[in-house]
Amino acid sequence: MAAPTGTIMDTGIRTTIRMGTAMTIATITGPDIPMTEPLAPRLPLSPQALYRLQAFLSPAFPIGAFTYSHGLEQVIEQGGVANARDLDIWLREILRFGAGRSDAILLKETHRAALAGDGETVAELRDLGLALQPSRERHLESSAQGSAFFRAICNSWMPSADTQAARLFHEVASDENLSWPYPVVLGLAAAAHGLPVDAALHCFLHAFAANLISVAVRVVPLGQSDGQKVLAGLEPVIFEIAEEAEAAGLDDLGTSTFLADIASMAHETQYSRLFRS
Repeated sequence: MAAPTGTIMDTGIRTTIRMGTAMTIATITGPDIPMTEPLAPRLPLSPQALYRLQAFLSPAFPIGAFTYSHGLEQVIEQGGVANARDLDIWLREILRFGAGRSDAILLKETHRAALAGDGETVAELRDLGLALQPSRERHLESSAQGSAFFRAICNSWMPSADTQAARLFHEVASDENLSWPYPVVLGLAAAAHGLPVDAALHCFLHAFAANLISVAVRVVPLGQSDGQKVLAGLEPVIFEIAEEAEAAGLDDLGTSTFLADIASMAHETQYSRLFRS
């Protein structure tokens, strides 16, 4: 059953409040960004597209994902996640009501705007993606990974400028000082390479969950088999969220992972830590 949502309009800023099963927070989306349009026909997942998605979302892609825990290290330190069952519950909340769903919507909206060659909307989504981060460390987590992803694409996987999205990528590539939230630059790169958005969403959410499971395997610690059991159990959740994000728009942005956001803030002063967030 979908979480109840309320919307309040005030001076051009839309505030969406989404109530999760255990966590609540209000998230603000920026004004004047076009809302979503009807879904475009899906691009086919060619062998080349599959190869590039596997490369871009591989743990080996040089964005430093393994150094971020999304606040999970603090939760483990406080005893909130102590076994595979706890981890499964925590990740389901993060995916359904937190950054998993929210970032997936940003990825999809960026992909759509890039395919249309709409650089102004992509720039607004870049600013929005950074503004939505609830803490300093979460801002670092998204912006550092996003900017590293952008540099890696520019250095090794630059798309040929034969589509509107690819030409847009070449335009923004001229400014190396831009800071990119990770889901936004991933959506832009996926569009520039002609990668289908549905496949990109599934792969992105899988990589996000797998990275947090890797954190728990190292810190709880969990066995590798328990980690894989959690990942296998999340398959239908990831499919559900990817499909929901593909049909959603910016009006649907909102998170309700209040405890996770507080954990990311508390992590900043944690005495002993392995991760940057």
